[in-house]
Amino acid sequence: MSWNRWWLLLCLLVLAAGPLAEAQAQVQSRKVPRIGYLAAVSASADAPRLMAFRQGLRELGYVEGQTIQIDYRHESADLQRLPTLAMELLRMDIDVLVAVTSNAAVAAKKTTSTVPIVFMGVTDPVGSGLAESLARPGGNATGVTNVAGILAGKRLELLKELLPATRRVAVLWDPKAPGSIPQWEASQEPAEKLRMALYSMQVSSVEGYVGAFKEAVKARNDAVWITLNPVANSNQRLIAELAIDSKLPSICARGDYAENGCLMAYGPSYTTEGTDGARYVDRILKGARPADLPIQQPTIFELVINLNTANRIGLAVPRALLDRADKIVR
Repeated sequence: MSWNRWWLLLCLLVLAAGPLAEAQAQVQSRKVPRIGYLAAVSASADAPRLMAFRQGLRELGYVEGQTIQIDYRHESADLQRLPTLAMELLRMDIDVLVAVTSNAAVAAKKTTSTVPIVFMGVTDPVGSGLAESLARPGGNATGVTNVAGILAGKRLELLKELLPATRRVAVLWDPKAPGSIPQWEASQEPAEKLRMALYSMQVSSVEGYVGAFKEAVKARNDAVWITLNPVANSNQRLIAELAIDSKLPSICARGDYAENGCLMAYGPSYTTEGTDGARYVDRILKGARPADLPIQQPTIFELVINLNTANRIGLAVPRALLDRADKIVR
């Protein structure tokens, strides 16, 4: 090959390499989105929701560890550490802070007013100070509410259907949990209409459960309704066993509680909550502002009944309830 041809070929290679090198440099310089995940619940109790969240991200085209980075912090024992954990995540230069449960969301909101927050498992976003309204959050936080307070009356109705003679119901709630308080408060009016007297079981630590159930039995309660709160979420099996030992039919706010021994559960599923949370993260990463994204309210609820628990306390579940159940645990 002549020198002129060699020179022409070299020039063509240099010209072709220019745009390719530039494109590679742009890809390398492109920042991989980083998510902070703060959950006021144990990793095991959060597993179903987190699985749905990750699956939701995958369906939206994200590959964890490649096209998106997620840093996790779970805390169920010492909720006072939540602000510290939120700050740890913020120091990692995250693009979005995901907060699970009202406690985590409130801690996140107090820690930053600029980094977008996507919350899940929050009972009352407006009452907790996370948003100005459901339609227009107005700040740096939006996400998914579990409407646990709104459904309090429905859960009491289900108890009444299960046990028509029910007159006194113990309510296990945590006065230190922003999401548990509205559930206790929202129970008052429907209980009065159903001619039920409510007995307050205020517990803020796992050490208080045994004594609380003993007192509930001593007060002659007919059943127990367990509000969603971080301490209860992380100790579902213990609570279920205490209710069984106390011969108290129990109703809870989420299906996984029934799978872990609660007699009945009624509420939205983890799957919907997790996938909706992933969708919010995606929209924010693509430029949407939390202030403009309406807070999602669930529209599909599931009734789960644990027949094994019913058998252990010697209770026959009415056929009408069993026929309406979305899932029966045997």
